[in-house]
Amino acid sequence: MERHLMADLIRWKDTRGRKPAIINGARQVGKTWLLKEFGKRCFDNVAYVNFDNNSAMSLLFDTGYDIPRLLTGIQAETGERIAAGKTLIIFDEVQECPKALTALKYFNEDAPDQQIVAAGSLLGLAVHQGTGYPVGKVTAFDLYPLSFREFLDAVGEEALCGLLNSEDASAFAPFSQRLTALLRQYYFTGGMPEAVAAFVASGALQDAREVQDQILLGYRRDISKHLAPNESEQTFAVWNSLPAHLGRENKKFVFGHIKEGARARDYRSAITWLVEAGLAYRIPRVAKPGIPLAAYADEFAFKLFALDVGLLGAMAGLDVNSVLKGNRIFTEFKGALAEQYVCQQLIADCKLAPYYWAAENSSGEVDFLVQDGGATYPIEVKAEENLRSKSLRAFSQRYPETHPRRFSLSGYRDESWLRNIPLFAIADTTIWYDNY
Repeated sequence: MERHLMADLIRWKDTRGRKPAIINGARQVGKTWLLKEFGKRCFDNVAYVNFDNNSAMSLLFDTGYDIPRLLTGIQAETGERIAAGKTLIIFDEVQECPKALTALKYFNEDAPDQQIVAAGSLLGLAVHQGTGYPVGKVTAFDLYPLSFREFLDAVGEEALCGLLNSEDASAFAPFSQRLTALLRQYYFTGGMPEAVAAFVASGALQDAREVQDQILLGYRRDISKHLAPNESEQTFAVWNSLPAHLGRENKKFVFGHIKEGARARDYRSAITWLVEAGLAYRIPRVAKPGIPLAAYADEFAFKLFALDVGLLGAMAGLDVNSVLKGNRIFTEFKGALAEQYVCQQLIADCKLAPYYWAAENSSGEVDFLVQDGGATYPIEVKAEENLRSKSLRAFSQRYPETHPRRFSLSGYRDESWLRNIPLFAIADTTIWYDNY
């Protein structure tokens, strides 16, 4: 399957003054596959080092940062001759050897001709005494689950993906019904590469669910591995509460909904861990749509989304028929899936930082706010074609300088005060703009 980050890595390879690269991302989002495929396409050979349970490599880096000695050790470990400009060096699971992470600083300073990439999860939590993140000495990339466009490529719908990339709403309009059906499939499979691959191989959505269940089990093991028992319990409680929080009409994260009597100070570190591990997205509330939005963020009010819409459905226990055919369970939860989907597409495919707005003393709320090109876009998400937008209209009247957008299953159209964009076309930010 094709990942859009591949193009960024190719540009990185050809950049003058290139620094070592780090690929951040949650477990199972495809970091290892992407880097090996990058090496296969663009280099003569690959020197791949996995630091997980690798005592020899840990000892190599524990004894210092002399680059010639490190390169000799890497050649001995991998059996690959390293030639600058021709060999891609990959450090995988680099969080298991914090000194290897620190060593990237010395590769940047003392061996800038070497092309080296590292991949890991929990990188923001992996620094120990005597080590440090090589700030300013690396180029960081983020890898997320497959976006909807990447999903279309993976299931053999490259032509439809091309239409979504065309920046022409009239081009994909005739295929709306087909794209909507594929979007429902994506709601179920999500974007975890192994889950999508299982679905592609068999054509059975249930095979994707079996993979998702295993991924969720692996995440639970990670939490138990990296946290003390009391911290694990609190992190499990937050993680397990996500479907219930997102299933509510008001999706603001409320600590009292974790369990009766829960207090913020007992669970804030658990939320931080989930966000740093890439397992959750924290979307802050803003008091007003000022520029930049970050200056108006309220650190005590936020929504918390899972990393992937398919995993959220698995956590909620939605079965295949619930999503594809619709039943009472899906009807009640479809708003949560649609908002989860929009959140992760805004982050992963649109490269935007979403916030949300809620009035201080009323029920008014706007699902997301983003800024791009100096413009602020308040966004309302509708799971189907029910297009009443009372809160968005009130917000638009209060802040007429903003550019309201609604994502729904209705077709593209401009109204007097907002623009409706199909949910499946969210990645084409060109059609968001007023001069489109």
